[in-house]
Amino acid sequence: MDKLRVGILFGGRSGEHEVSLLSAASLLNAIDKEKYEVVPIGITKDGRWLTAEHAENLLQGKLVIEPRHLRAGDPETTSPAAVLARGEAVIVPPEPVHRQTGLVPFQTDAAMMRRASDRAINVDVIFPVLHGTFGEDGTIQGLLELADIPYVGAGVLGSAAGMDKDIMKSLFIAAGIPIVKHVTILRSWWENDPKKVQKQVESKLTYPVFVKPANLGSSVGISKARNRKELGPAIQEAAKFDRKIVIEQGVGGKKEKAREIECSVLGNDEPSASVPGEIVPGKEFYDYAAKYVDEGSQLIIPAKLTKAETKKVQELAVAAFQAVDCSGLARVDFLMDPKTRKIYLNEINTMPGFTSISMYPKLWAASGLAYADLIDRLIQLGIERHEDKKKNQYSR
Repeated sequence: MDKLRVGILFGGRSGEHEVSLLSAASLLNAIDKEKYEVVPIGITKDGRWLTAEHAENLLQGKLVIEPRHLRAGDPETTSPAAVLARGEAVIVPPEPVHRQTGLVPFQTDAAMMRRASDRAINVDVIFPVLHGTFGEDGTIQGLLELADIPYVGAGVLGSAAGMDKDIMKSLFIAAGIPIVKHVTILRSWWENDPKKVQKQVESKLTYPVFVKPANLGSSVGISKARNRKELGPAIQEAAKFDRKIVIEQGVGGKKEKAREIECSVLGNDEPSASVPGEIVPGKEFYDYAAKYVDEGSQLIIPAKLTKAETKKVQELAVAAFQAVDCSGLARVDFLMDPKTRKIYLNEINTMPGFTSISMYPKLWAASGLAYADLIDRLIQLGIERHEDKKKNQYSR
């Protein structure tokens, strides 16, 4: 029996490029090579699609390629995505173009295609571990849909809704899910009249507040503002990453920090939730450094909750998953008021980290599903979803 060919898609142009490399390294290390034939597919920060004889070079940051300033729509950038269309226009050259790295940029030269037509890459399913913009926001999912290739994770709608914190919160409100108070502003509003924005925020929220880019993850661009003086710089930081900025009421007040609870969800039409876990940040809050750099944060699995609280978290996690029309996998994050123990849904992450210290696989391991088995299940769910979509009729 032939092995299933799984394309591991990693890297990307977002601010979470490095996180994606960490996730891909863990996934490539854990996937069952006896069961799957793995095809690494890397995307550089400038949008260049790569394959490799030694993918670890990109994963370890050893890729040496002169930067190119191309837009997403430029043919030279986007044509390599034809790797997804059964390899019809994407060829692995006989010898590496960049001999110093062993990494081979995809070539679309017609003559080369004729010479090496038997070298076209062909995959049965794509496992994207692209985090953030261009990977978790529905864009790569749309490309995969057009190429008619099965893939792991949420579809276009679920990915886009889960990525945009403003839209996400609107869907949670519509589903009756408790969330913290928030205000959404645009970067242009802040640039044109910062005092007006400041008044708007302070009229609806009290300090401390958390300021976030609406479309980004891994806590990139997030700041805590304890007062008016810190609000401006926090907005400026978030505005670097997105035109839309979400400002949230802090839970716990000025003296106490909210408890950070996370729950993993797995499935398609009938999703299930893992045991919840709790993160005790080594810093002020669970920011990028606390997640991927520092070692001071503590993960408590399972979280120290009552049975009723555990059940509530799991129910809300599944409700959030369904509210954004998610599929495959998601990590759902909660905030708990340390005094009242009231639980608020913070956000859903439709392509959570897969690093060795990531909560998503750890929570499933604690629930009885080992990392390798989790990978198997996710691949199966991606294929099942693709098969289900084939039942759709697109013409009369």
